[in-house]
Amino acid sequence: MWRIRLILVPLILVDLNPPLVQGQNLPETWAYSPLRRPQVPQVATSQLKVTNPIDCFLLDRLASKGLSFAPEADRRTLIRRVYFDLIGLPPTPRQVDEFLKDDSPHAYEKVVERLLESSQFGERMAIWWLDLVRFAETDGFKADDPRPNAWRYRDYVIQSFNEDKPFDRFIREQIAGDELDPENPEALIATGFLRHYPYEYNAVDIELKRQDMLNDITETTAATFLALTLGCARCHDHKTDPLTQRDYYRLQAFFAGFWPIEAPLLSGSELAQLTKLQNEWDAKTASLRRQIALLEQPLREKAITRERGRFPPEYAALLDIPTPDRSPLQKQLAALVEKQVYSRFQATAAQFPPADRAKWEALNKQLAEFEKERPVAPPTALAMTDLPTPPPTHLLKRGSWRNPGDEVYPGFPAKLEPASSKLSLGSFSSRRRTALANWIASKENPLTARVIVNRLWQHHFGNGIVATPNDFGVSGDRPTHPDLLDWLASELTEPTTPSTGGPTPPSWSLKHIHRLIVTSAAYRQGTKNSVVTSKATKIDPQNSLLWHFPRRRLDGETLRDAMLAVSGQLNLKAGGPSVFPEIPSELKTNHWKVTLDPAERNRRSVYVFVKRNLRYPLFALFDAPDRNETCGRRFITTTAPQALMLLNDPIVLSIAKDFATRVIQEVGTERDDVIERAVLLALCRPPTPNERTKLQEFLAHHSGSMIDAVTDLCHVLLNLNEFVYVD
Repeated sequence: MWRIRLILVPLILVDLNPPLVQGQNLPETWAYSPLRRPQVPQVATSQLKVTNPIDCFLLDRLASKGLSFAPEADRRTLIRRVYFDLIGLPPTPRQVDEFLKDDSPHAYEKVVERLLESSQFGERMAIWWLDLVRFAETDGFKADDPRPNAWRYRDYVIQSFNEDKPFDRFIREQIAGDELDPENPEALIATGFLRHYPYEYNAVDIELKRQDMLNDITETTAATFLALTLGCARCHDHKTDPLTQRDYYRLQAFFAGFWPIEAPLLSGSELAQLTKLQNEWDAKTASLRRQIALLEQPLREKAITRERGRFPPEYAALLDIPTPDRSPLQKQLAALVEKQVYSRFQATAAQFPPADRAKWEALNKQLAEFEKERPVAPPTALAMTDLPTPPPTHLLKRGSWRNPGDEVYPGFPAKLEPASSKLSLGSFSSRRRTALANWIASKENPLTARVIVNRLWQHHFGNGIVATPNDFGVSGDRPTHPDLLDWLASELTEPTTPSTGGPTPPSWSLKHIHRLIVTSAAYRQGTKNSVVTSKATKIDPQNSLLWHFPRRRLDGETLRDAMLAVSGQLNLKAGGPSVFPEIPSELKTNHWKVTLDPAERNRRSVYVFVKRNLRYPLFALFDAPDRNETCGRRFITTTAPQALMLLNDPIVLSIAKDFATRVIQEVGTERDDVIERAVLLALCRPPTPNERTKLQEFLAHHSGSMIDAVTDLCHVLLNLNEFVYVD
């Protein structure tokens, strides 16, 4: 029978057996060394026919310890595993049945290709990327104000993964899309990567906030694409890595001219036509709007004076300098002040003296008659561009903006700087971010390809070849299989291994690396519980050599999607504004307006609104980050509240009832049919004879109605380890 997750006590274990890390013999700065393509080891084994280079590298290490792979997982386990890994959903009974009946040599490969081409592939892959780039739809801090168009970046990421956009292009668009392709709305949306910093909207210490934004952009870029802990060099030279404080601010100088915009997503001709129509509407309503403005002027001036008075005099005085006369730094600071001083006033009838109130209301009523003629505002996206001339960047003593030191110019970390880049970067006044993007996305950059293939490996095996995915430095872990890491990185940038039955894929194809990983014998292994493990456990207790497939728990987003899928309630609608599913009543707030349409509430979890100060409870309990900073790997906890939520939460109970309703609608109320269908939907397999007997007894002795009994049965299935984990 099954084990239900009732009482879960976290334990702290001391491992007396260090992991078998081959990379322990590497130099400390191994990740900075040029990328090379290692020779694929020649492996002889009677166990299996080795055709995937990944298996050659892994088996070579295993053989040196007298070990080999575990036997291949059974087909039901394998299809459930690859479905969750590639699209984040369980296979349907029909999909499982079709796979079981397909006895062709490449039946599994056909499933893989279908999943890679699914539109749901990008929805699955976007989860870990959005963790990395700290994507959120609110500002954070106390106010945590919404960012209404942030979701467009999420959709850009999903679309990019689905299209298998070359990863080097994916990098360039996010760092410098506005410079590389300014007429392309997709490229503008991509620069939203630079807009995900937390921001305290009502802050008056704006120079500090400007510096905080620059620090966040700098450090997130370094961590996401290069796995550098560059933030450690903000106040002083890095204590362990060859990264200096000067390196930090040279890299920051690429972003110094940052200028956040709400980019209209229209072509040039469309925008020109819209502008023409708007000008015509403005002319038609000019008199009315002027009269309204005159009535509101005393109130507006009072509000402006009040808001302006919140700022220190030196910041408030920026508003008195004509825009053309402001220095680049003054323009950035004034924009932050103006956002508060000029945008908060909103007139209401109650604010006017009686003599003016009726007139103001009458004028607004007349203006409202013209609203139906007003051109619809264009869709916009959070985007980033640059001032024509960026402010100077200084090395900040102890990291404080109050203590600027020497001026520094754009440049790459000295340890990584290629000889070809040693030119007059100090002369750059524009397109700085393009230079940075091209360097990061270069095949010659030793970090970029290593970092991303390690992230893909982590996605499929739970741990990366480098277990610290955001730290390839001295303090991070060494790679367990450095040659395999370099081979995968080389295969990404210059592929030589053809796809199954197809041509050699293009360079920088992430789907190619996914395909290589999930079609390997290493990935198809059974888990530890399926093999005799005494020898292997003694030699490699942490499974560093991958002698079995590591069992993994579903993340919160996938767990929710899986529950909705088996209950028949999952809405597969793609893209668009985020949704607000129901939350526990004790958390209800005006800042979380539950979506009225139940079908919309049941969309995939990647489309759930991401609020920094109120994470969706199921996601938070199952270790989703708060998106205030980059997260390269979620820590997996095992806690009692996780089990208690699955047992007691009204939303989970409602899903269990929907699950029961689906089962009864599909097979009727005959007990054996109910048991067969429910277990098959939840676990992708039929019940064992013992399970069938126990569940028959459970239904027979249940004191409630049939729907209540089946609901409880379905609730049990949703709480099983076998449902919550992937073997």
